[in-house]
Amino acid sequence: MQKFTAFILGAFLIAGSTGSLRAQGLVSGFMAGKGHGSVVVSGTTERYESVYLAPDKIDGVPVFQEVRVNSLNLYATYGLSDKIDAIVSLPYIQSKGKAPGTVVNDLNALYSTQGYTNTRQGLQDITALLKFKSYSVELGSSILDLLGVVSFSTPISNYQTNTGYGYIIAIGNRATKYTAAGVAHLKTSTGVFATAQVGYSLRTGLVPNALVGEAKIGYAGPKNYFEGFASFQESNGGTDISEAGFTGFFPSTRVNYVRLGASAYRPIANGFGLTLGASTYVLGRNIGKSTGFSAGVTYNF
Repeated sequence: MQKFTAFILGAFLIAGSTGSLRAQGLVSGFMAGKGHGSVVVSGTTERYESVYLAPDKIDGVPVFQEVRVNSLNLYATYGLSDKIDAIVSLPYIQSKGKAPGTVVNDLNALYSTQGYTNTRQGLQDITALLKFKSYSVELGSSILDLLGVVSFSTPISNYQTNTGYGYIIAIGNRATKYTAAGVAHLKTSTGVFATAQVGYSLRTGLVPNALVGEAKIGYAGPKNYFEGFASFQESNGGTDISEAGFTGFFPSTRVNYVRLGASAYRPIANGFGLTLGASTYVLGRNIGKSTGFSAGVTYNF
């Protein structure tokens, strides 16, 4: 069971602020093994009522004083060999702003082409990923694995990201993303492990490219799995919402952040298990200061 408990947790903690879902959250340092894998159905709910701008954090979200994001994610991984895993993820997202109906109606009357609404929802971006183990060495009673990851992500529905503050609650940035990352994974004989990864993501259109990374430490035992993590993104270019030249097109902003979180897994019976998790943004730039909670059901085979 240990190899299953270790790689399923990536599926249900990926729904940060809707414009910042990313492939590195789908990656663990453990391999599924040839012919083995898992399917996870998970839900995440999060909210924010303050926003990281540059250089300050402000209370209240423009137009929408509070934003709630709910998502349902389907995640699957399969071991093509003992050294290569394939992973697919597809989220459905509902992003809802808390603004009085009169505010939305007045804005629509003033800016008839903006399409202001309190709620946007739909399928977001499908992500396909290959993870491969390139090197492994014993260090005393521990094992160090070096892995490589390549991923492709693209919108799967016609969700909108037009110019205007009404698109603060857009469910994504409509960019196709190509990401490559390196992963170092140290696992001990006691079940304690540490994982670090860093990569670079190329985005199409006006969405800035970004340096992305994550560090994890946890325990993977025969039945239980626990981990804590810290992830980051550092955009290469982009504009700030507070800049005088900002056009109102939010996908073009410089989105930086540091996010902390924890997750856990417990098997039930016959290959099924339960997952729980929580995460929060502790630093950021042009992103909502959101806190989210997740739960999911897994099937391992």
